[in-house]
Amino acid sequence: MSDADKVEKLDLLLSHVWMVRAFLKHCEEAEEDDELNDVQRTLYDYMLALGAPLAASDHAKYLKQARKKLKKLIAAKELFEEIQPEISSHTNFKMAAASLVESVRQIELILTNES
Repeated sequence: MSDADKVEKLDLLLSHVWMVRAFLKHCEEAEEDDELNDVQRTLYDYMLALGAPLAASDHAKYLKQARKKLKKLIAAKELFEEIQPEISSHTNFKMAAASLVESVRQIELILTNES
């Protein structure tokens, strides 16, 4: 997969991460839960770091930034996966967790696959 292909695929996956982030940011539960706010802020920070390289079509810089911040993205995913059942068992939260887990899994595969 070329760098341009990786960036295109990552950007598509990040659209799912963005929707999870938007849901978490605007849910009532976020008003009372610092950890939930940390998750949505980390998701935002990850995507913000990739915005300039994406706009400039600088695939090498985009991928370098994405790899550099991957551990934080994974940590946010793991935290949300852990706290989600405590926050709410509503289907919206379950689906947000499932979406984030799968998106981050695929992002990690792309960024750690050297082919």
